[in-house]
This record gives sequence, C-alpha cells and structure tokens, in this order.
Amino acid sequence: MKAIVFDTFGGTEVLHEAEIETPRPGPGQVRVRIHAVGVNPVDGKIRSGAMEAIFPTTLPAVPGGEIAGTVDAVGEGVDGLKVGDEVLGWSETGSYAEYAVADATVLARKPAALDWTRAAALPVASDGAERVLDLLDVKAGETLLIHGAAGALGTVAVQLAVARGARVIGTAGPANQEYLTSLGATALVYGDGLPERVRAVAPQGVDAVFDAAGKGALEDSITLRGSTDRIVTTADFRAGELGVVFAEGPQRRSASRLAELARQAADGELVITVGTTFPLADAAEAQRSSDGGHGRGKLVLTVA
Repeated sequence: MKAIVFDTFGGTEVLHEAEIETPRPGPGQVRVRIHAVGVNPVDGKIRSGAMEAIFPTTLPAVPGGEIAGTVDAVGEGVDGLKVGDEVLGWSETGSYAEYAVADATVLARKPAALDWTRAAALPVASDGAERVLDLLDVKAGETLLIHGAAGALGTVAVQLAVARGARVIGTAGPANQEYLTSLGATALVYGDGLPERVRAVAPQGVDAVFDAAGKGALEDSITLRGSTDRIVTTADFRAGELGVVFAEGPQRRSASRLAELARQAADGELVITVGTTFPLADAAEAQRSSDGGHGRGKLVLTVA
C-alpha cells in the first residue's frame, strides 16, 4: 500500500511516499480503508523528534493516528463492526496511508450526513478539548479564556465550553473574529496588549485559561490569573519552566462519546471546520502548514 514515511527525524523534507506492507488486523482489531486523515500539530512534533520523551518512535515510521474510512477486514473477537461499516476514530498504525489497523473499541460509526473530511477532523479535537475542560474543571457561569480559539482544537473547545454554560473569550487573528463570534465566543485579537483587551471585556477577571496556540500566551495568561492556577496548555513546551500544566498526553478515546459528537456534527449542532485539504502525496505541505499555525479549523489529508 502507499504510505507517507519518515526514516529520520527532521523537518517536513524527511517525509516521503513509499510502498509498504498492508497491515493485518489482530484480535479485537479491524483494518480500515482510509478516506480522510486528520493532520495534528503533534504529528509534526513527533516527526521532528521533539516528542521522543513522550511518544518514542521506531523508525521508519508512518505519521498520524486519526482516521475516517471503511472497515475492510475484521480480526477475531470483534463485535459490533463488520466489513463495509463507515467509521471514524483512532488508529493503532500510522494513518498517513491507504490502510490502517485500529482497535475496534475506539471507533465510532460515521453518520451518513457527516462527510469524510469533517469525520476525520473530529476525534482528536473533541477528545483533547474535553480532556482540558475537565482538567480546568470549567463550570457554568465561569469565564474561560481560550488562546488559538479558531484552530481545530479551539473551535471544538469553544462550543463545548459554551455548552457547559461558561462564557468564552477566544483569541485569534483579525480574519477569524467573526468566526469566533459565530461559535458563541467573545472574540479578541491576540498579541501585544492582550491583558488590557481581556480586562476590558471581563473586568471581573477570567476563571481559567486554555492555551491551544503555543505562541507565547502563557505570560499574559499568568498576568490575568495572578498565578499559574487553572491554566493549561496543549501547545507551549515552556509550560514546565513557567509552572503551567502541559496537557499533551494519552487520549481517552471514548467511542461512545465520539459517536454522540459525530451525531451532533452531522445534525449541525456542533461546528467542525475543515480549513484546507491535501491529497496524501502532499503530506509534507500539510505538515508545513500545520507547523506554521494560525489557521482556521482542521487540516485534512484525503486518500483516493
């Protein structure tokens, strides 16, 4: 099968297309013919070697772990899924490929009304957003500041926090202000003078901060909170130096929760925004875009 591979750590230039053996599902697993793949910031960090302490990688490796596709083979002991089922979720083998193997328990059925690209954009963002909101213990009536609120993770986090009854202040670039407002957030432009802009719209202060941007917002967050309490980042590696919680870690991978959010997305109750799509062969370009940040919504690879 065709796959995107890297044989050494480095920049996006280490990614290349190769023919590799098609994986076979083991007990409790299924093989998925992939139609779309979510591109996540962690993919580039693993490729560069920056995540070796957290996610050790055996080279050569296929990036990715977020999939939407059709079950085409079923291993022993699998209940509830069969060949031909359309699914979304997380893969056990690299997902920048034509096929991937997945644990059947972390796959949800794809609603017919949910297209492949939005399906591939949902698992990691929804899991990460809920994990951080729970870490911050966000409650109804509280004010939550989200940095990078227009990205894939931020887009979902804004909506889930609003659904909890929180007031959300979201930061993004000038082009994404109306977008954030449409999601239910109070939109602000990031950059110099942010604490003053936040205080102007929230004179009572902010109860918690979710940094999904990783672009130097932690100092402003500490200034606004007056401490490092209830500040969580998923993107800034300086977190430990500043005494802030870094939340990049094991995903919960709840198939039942993913199925519910997929239904909401299919019904239009949850906005899932796909920023740019790339064919599998252009994975390096997709990761360059991801590494640069500041985009709206999710980057997705499509597999013919």
